[in-house]
Amino acid sequence: MKLRVIIQVMVILLMLTAVAADAQVRIKDIAYVQGVRGQQIIGYGLVVGLNRTGDTHRAAFTQQSVESMLKRFGITVPTGDVRMRNTAAVMVTATIPAFSKEGGIVDVIVSSIGDATGLQGGILLLTPLSGTDGQVYAVAQGPISVGGMGVREGGSEVRRNHTATGRIPGGAILERSIATEFQREGAVSVVLREPDFTTSNRIADAINNSFVRDEESAMAMDATTVLVNIPEAFLQDGRIVQFVSLIESLEVTPDVAAKVVINERTGTVVVGGNVSILPVAISHGGINIEIQTMPVISQPQPFSEGQTVVTDMTTVAMEFDPATVVAIEGATTVQDIAAALNELRVAPRDIIAIFQALKEAGALKGELLII
Repeated sequence: MKLRVIIQVMVILLMLTAVAADAQVRIKDIAYVQGVRGQQIIGYGLVVGLNRTGDTHRAAFTQQSVESMLKRFGITVPTGDVRMRNTAAVMVTATIPAFSKEGGIVDVIVSSIGDATGLQGGILLLTPLSGTDGQVYAVAQGPISVGGMGVREGGSEVRRNHTATGRIPGGAILERSIATEFQREGAVSVVLREPDFTTSNRIADAINNSFVRDEESAMAMDATTVLVNIPEAFLQDGRIVQFVSLIESLEVTPDVAAKVVINERTGTVVVGGNVSILPVAISHGGINIEIQTMPVISQPQPFSEGQTVVTDMTTVAMEFDPATVVAIEGATTVQDIAAALNELRVAPRDIIAIFQALKEAGALKGELLII
């Protein structure tokens, strides 16, 4: 029953893959405009208000940070006289979306870098966040939301999820805008997320057929980039954003490579829509060996002053599974492949071995990817 359900799930996945291979999708779903990118920022800060789950005295940098912070407020404390079980040193990271303006808010991730056991209930103090250019782009502060819990007492610990990392929704305020330039010299570049020469050429054809019919305005430069010249009508009126929006709304049929993806850890097999199998014969069978040990007790005769002897009796039983030979005259569709696998009546682990053997025999026309 379980094997039948697994085979049915494989058939559904194979049919969905075949449908997706011929379906048209929007350009914005498979590509992006070059230059439209976010900005990653990072900063070092302190989290306070913890319930004795912060850094210990072994984290010297946390103690130095607390002493420096108190000096800024005019408070001088003796070196090494600070107890920090309620404080933790953290790294704060965030990604600013493209076209973000000054005053916008973004979420931040707070991660402990010391030996704190948890950030639950902590408050992040004002932390400047800078980019790779050293400029401060945002400042972060606020209560940390931890998707878990941890309790430790008397050598015992109960923990759910990871508590040394948390999130502050809307915890950073942007101090400067993100400069984004997506058009240069009257042209924009459309970049595929998954490089493919055929798909890149189809995108160029779709753009040329939709906007300029007498001359080509789009050209596939390589397997990733399509260079699109903005028509004069859009340039003169300043409707560049409208032109990019029209490009993103165009539909194309992406080309799908013939590929079989296997996850040996979970036993998952996904077959691409363009995979085919040449004529081949498959034989699959196995041997089951069962070894049993039974103790045999030998008792001495009465008054013989003998000893009880225990002997192990081992029996070996061997059973052959009926080997099945299936001749495949050639499978050109995923439905044919699913029908052939269903006829073999094998487990998912055996299906993985069969695909590997088909690839070695040269009968599988497609890439075999094992993850």
